[in-house]
Amino acid sequence: MSRDPRSAATARRFTHRWLLSLALGTMLLHVANAQGTAQRPAPVPREPRITLTVAAFPAVDEIVKAAIPAWKLRHPNVDIKVVSRQFSDHHTAMTTALSTAFYLPDVMALEVGYVGRFAQGGGLEDLSKPPFEIGKLAARYVPYALAQATSRKGAVVAAPTDIGPGTLIYRTDLLAKAGVSEAELTRSWESYVAAGVKMKAATGAYLLAHARDMKDIVIRTGIQPGEGLYFDKDSRVLVDSPRFVRAFELAREVRRNKLDARVSAWSNEWSEGFKRGTLATQLSGAWLAGHLNNWLAPGTRGLWRAAQLPEGAFAAYGGTFFAIPRGSPPASKQLAWELIQMLTLERAMQMAAFKSQDAFPAAVETYDDPFFEQPIAFLGGQQARVLWRDATRRIHAVDVHKQDAFAGEVIDTELDKVLDRGKDIPTALADAKRLLQQRATR
Repeated sequence: MSRDPRSAATARRFTHRWLLSLALGTMLLHVANAQGTAQRPAPVPREPRITLTVAAFPAVDEIVKAAIPAWKLRHPNVDIKVVSRQFSDHHTAMTTALSTAFYLPDVMALEVGYVGRFAQGGGLEDLSKPPFEIGKLAARYVPYALAQATSRKGAVVAAPTDIGPGTLIYRTDLLAKAGVSEAELTRSWESYVAAGVKMKAATGAYLLAHARDMKDIVIRTGIQPGEGLYFDKDSRVLVDSPRFVRAFELAREVRRNKLDARVSAWSNEWSEGFKRGTLATQLSGAWLAGHLNNWLAPGTRGLWRAAQLPEGAFAAYGGTFFAIPRGSPPASKQLAWELIQMLTLERAMQMAAFKSQDAFPAAVETYDDPFFEQPIAFLGGQQARVLWRDATRRIHAVDVHKQDAFAGEVIDTELDKVLDRGKDIPTALADAKRLLQQRATR
């Protein structure tokens, strides 16, 4: 049966219009999609989820935790896990981790006394080399602090985050009762001991917690360029030098006059001495004022003042650094370095740590902050931070040595023999020197 020719023509015209409409619709759809794609920003590649592990000890762990929210704004997919141990346990664990390459963190906090030991072991990244190149940032750190993390071969194994300018903290009520002035305390080391004799007679309070505290500060004064605390740049032992002889003599004088309570720092007896007013002074880092205020003896607020060390001495006492283990995962090292820079150089981070934990900044760019000028209520409204800032600018760099921590133990042992057994000082220092010479180049 044949179809009507008119119907066929109509069908052809309908089909043609339908095809044109379909083609036009498809074209408009492609244009719309293209315009929509152009208006939408290109998708940002997401960071793979990573966890950075930071190993730290008390106070430093809280500083890192407080920085996590700011870090997450920059790296939402990079978590930070803080592993905290007590001070000695932390450094023992880090020593083991570096020697075995197991359980290494991405970032480790180190106290200054351990930096030299780890610097010589080769287990830490050299931050002076690419991709870190800390040398480009060197002017932003306190010079002596960065020098403490620099090995004799020029490797920079850690970045300083806080420092400890040495200071003398004293009780004003005990001085007033004994009729002793600050000038008597600070005129000379001998005058300091003599003032202690007067205070002990008038108040019964001890001048120091331990005679060892006197030795600890005095051996840190008068260090010449190219010298470290116990060794010089060529690993020659310095413990029979005049500063060690004088430190031992002054410590012995303290003990002979019964001016020390014979209690060790961080012990319960030590904190009780501050609370009860049986300790009149303490030679330490500036951070001690914060510890006294926050937890050691908060009830003694207003009774303390700070002064520069006796005899116009300036010395570093403590300090914290961040390092990157060489054996940690390569993929995380750039992020670890970014975290270290944030913690050690960014003004907001450094000042937050200063205000919350009394961590004296290692970043010199913070030193114009008005916070330094604020009175400290615990110190009777004294502007002590200005005092400590001035001290920081006068402290000279001291070379570190891999055997510094061991040398400190040897010297403490020999001093105890002088104080408790009457061993003569030249023999004690000679014995210490002989033992250290055997270890100097190991």
